[in-house]
Amino acid sequence: MAQQLCRSTGMGLVKTAAPVRSGVCRGELLVAHASTSSASVPDRLTITRPDDWHLHVRDGAAMRSVVPHTARQFSRAIIMPNLAPPVTSAASALAYRKRIMDTLPQGTDFTPLMTCYLTDKTSPADVAAAKDAGVVAYKLYPAGATTNSDSGVTDILKVVPTLEAMAALGVPLLVHGEVTDSDVDMFDREAVFIQKKLIPILEKVPKLRVVMEHITTKDAAEFVASAPANVAATVTPQHMLLNRNALFVKGLRPHNYCLPVLKREKHREAVADAATSGSKKFFLGTDSAPHPKGAKESACGCAGMFTAPLAMPLYATAFEQAGRLQNLEAFASFNGPDFYGLPRNTGKITLLRQPMTIPEHYDLGDTVVVPMWAGQELKWRLSLLS
Repeated sequence: MAQQLCRSTGMGLVKTAAPVRSGVCRGELLVAHASTSSASVPDRLTITRPDDWHLHVRDGAAMRSVVPHTARQFSRAIIMPNLAPPVTSAASALAYRKRIMDTLPQGTDFTPLMTCYLTDKTSPADVAAAKDAGVVAYKLYPAGATTNSDSGVTDILKVVPTLEAMAALGVPLLVHGEVTDSDVDMFDREAVFIQKKLIPILEKVPKLRVVMEHITTKDAAEFVASAPANVAATVTPQHMLLNRNALFVKGLRPHNYCLPVLKREKHREAVADAATSGSKKFFLGTDSAPHPKGAKESACGCAGMFTAPLAMPLYATAFEQAGRLQNLEAFASFNGPDFYGLPRNTGKITLLRQPMTIPEHYDLGDTVVVPMWAGQELKWRLSLLS
């Protein structure tokens, strides 16, 4: 579980800072100026039950700790395949799915949607077998881009026949959109990926359905918005609520370190604007990525932020700050299944605009994981499923 990815990081911004408590090193709440007054904000919001289109649940005891947090809020979740070893085949995806299902109490209404890890050796036959087994997508990790990505694609030209097979079969490609070249600045990796990797992919396989995951930049938001209908994006709560100063508020904040790394305020604003705009091109993907507290607070801390227990209250916060709560349901509940060609959920969840204090930590197997904004107050809480 304590997989570590050593990366040099830099920079971070919050607009107003809450007092720093002693104890765990945490980031401060970003409080943007919402364009709506508190008098116009409802105190209760009921929406169609949402789905999480980008989720890490790990394996073993850690998985048993974190899956229930997602199942409490979401009906379905796209499960990332970057285990060690990675999930590269239909058989390994089905085995992983069974392990996830075995963690759920009987009668729980939650469906894990499985993905496979794209490698240089993935063949068109592998894609066909995965689709027949119910795998919903393949994940492209450029080699070395993030946690457990060393088996990722080294040269996109090597997998063009496989991408063509995916396009023919209607299997989406989920993209971790960063280059890993040592001469590219950490904060430019996403923008360079679009120009050097993603555009060439789409030129070679124009009908390929692509989800650019966890977008972090104005470049990505504008690219997806202007791209054809077969290109979409997921957006995380952290990239809507934090910018890169959040890594350094009154000290180094390891629990705000994720990949792609937080960016400048202008990028946070552009990503939040895209996500809350009502465009069908953008939908919810938490990229919740639990790591043990000690693996984050170390000389070479792991990349990833844990948001699963708080996902919908965090997104409600972001949409309220944008003055666009009316667009939350489409972002969380409609745009994702529509892109994937799946039915929308029929159940409901209710969010209450009531303060809650985020726990300092949650269980993670035999250790603990520190969530985003640990110990701080959120205005929204999850109330009911129906």
